[in-house]
Amino acid sequence: MKSKENRKRLHTRWRKQDTELTLLALPTTLWYILFSFLPMFGIIIAFKNFKITGGFLSNVFNSPWAGLKNFEFLFKSNDAWIIIRNTIGYNLIFIVLGIVIPVALALMIGMIHNRRAGKAYQTMMFLPYFLSWVVVSAVGWAFLSFDKGILNQMLVNWGNEPVNWYMEPKYWPYFLIFMNIWKGLGYGMVVYLATIAGIDKTYYEAAVIDGATLWQQTRFITLPLMKLVIVMMFILAVGRIFYTDFGLFFQVPRDSNSLFNVATTIDVLVYKQLKTATVGMASAAAFVQSVLGCLMILAANWTVRKIDSDSAMI
Repeated sequence: MKSKENRKRLHTRWRKQDTELTLLALPTTLWYILFSFLPMFGIIIAFKNFKITGGFLSNVFNSPWAGLKNFEFLFKSNDAWIIIRNTIGYNLIFIVLGIVIPVALALMIGMIHNRRAGKAYQTMMFLPYFLSWVVVSAVGWAFLSFDKGILNQMLVNWGNEPVNWYMEPKYWPYFLIFMNIWKGLGYGMVVYLATIAGIDKTYYEAAVIDGATLWQQTRFITLPLMKLVIVMMFILAVGRIFYTDFGLFFQVPRDSNSLFNVATTIDVLVYKQLKTATVGMASAAAFVQSVLGCLMILAANWTVRKIDSDSAMI
């Protein structure tokens, strides 16, 4: 009994190491309090008819309560179905392609024996990740401009009529999907390459001795050992299924009204609502995104835990 009590005292006693770790974690804790938790007070704006008349706090407290009216526009709007369809539909495609393509390329680059060539391929694929969507939009305009675009000049040289790309919605789902995969491919691939690099080489040596082919090594060694990271990336991606990259859907199509049905998502709608000073409605839409995103992460993690508890995040 005494030994158990002594152990409890040792666990509850504050030590010098605890002080050092607390001081080490203090800057990060303060950062989260100041920039993550305190701003959550702004959620109240979603339930108010926010009026911009003075300082921020006076606007918040003096604005009349609106109840759930700010949420109605998101679901009762004539364009609600189009916006929600675009947001979820594009993200479903991004989730699937954002896992399959980076994993496939990581596997192929991981098999390259020449290290310089492998590093060169990684660098070339990772560079687009650092470009802003403003730059990508300018490059896209250079290709798709009606009168001076490279694509239209090629079409004219081949005897075809030029196409006003920014007025043709049927092409843009493919453009947007391609742009998203092209820009984010390098980041996802590096994550999976790091996982492959951490796999013990003795597994492959044993497989070679047993006569396993490259495909068999990939199927029975590499992919199973990558499963945990793939599942984690999948869960995080599902948590952002109600979010979209604002730059991709606003900057690249250049806010063309003709592309509204294929390029407008919830994030674009929030921005446009802010431009018209309906801050309460924009806050309501962002609040719905956050709540649904949290629920999706919990649901995805619960599903993974039911299928394979070792791969779940929690």
